[in-house]
Amino acid sequence: MRDEHGQPCNLALNAARRTEREIDELIGLCKGILADGVVNEEEAEFLHSWLRLNRETRDLWPANVLFDRIEGMLADGKLEQDEEKELLQLLVKVAGGNAGRLNAHSLSAGLPLDVPAAHISFDGRTFCFTGRFIFGSRDRCHSEVVSRGGIVVEAITRDLSYLVIGVVGSRDWKHSRYGRKIDKAVDYRAKGVPLAIVCEELFVASLMS
Repeated sequence: MRDEHGQPCNLALNAARRTEREIDELIGLCKGILADGVVNEEEAEFLHSWLRLNRETRDLWPANVLFDRIEGMLADGKLEQDEEKELLQLLVKVAGGNAGRLNAHSLSAGLPLDVPAAHISFDGRTFCFTGRFIFGSRDRCHSEVVSRGGIVVEAITRDLSYLVIGVVGSRDWKHSRYGRKIDKAVDYRAKGVPLAIVCEELFVASLMS
């Protein structure tokens, strides 16, 4: 249905469909860049320009992380060899995490996340990480927590505040080496231990809030 000016009445639905198409296009671009197994500066600049022009998609996770990482790499006007390797690995995660959609809800389907999602605070809280993260390396995740007054631990205990699960490949957690931490956290939670299990998207959103 359209109004008297010929514009769609349901603007929110129209915007959602447009963003969905752009997400499909972004994944296609990532896969195209990965086709030859390498990524160069020209391809990085093209992807950066695409994300800058498609603001609605750029502001969605993990496209926002991808944009920030590429922008940082190109800040000096060139893409170094180590940055090429880092970007290649990042694109593999984005394009390979889900063949159809670029969103955490599908990537984390089946995980025992807290519902409703827990609020994340950092000061004095303990964090444990498992899985692989689009946001960056495990060390980067750790440093973000520590810089905000949080504490990083390697084991699941009754004193843990949050278990953060990287969404890449996480749908197969029952059959992966990441499953042991998750199983232990679920067991503690079932026994009434106030331990929150959260996905990478929520963690990254908390860093940016």
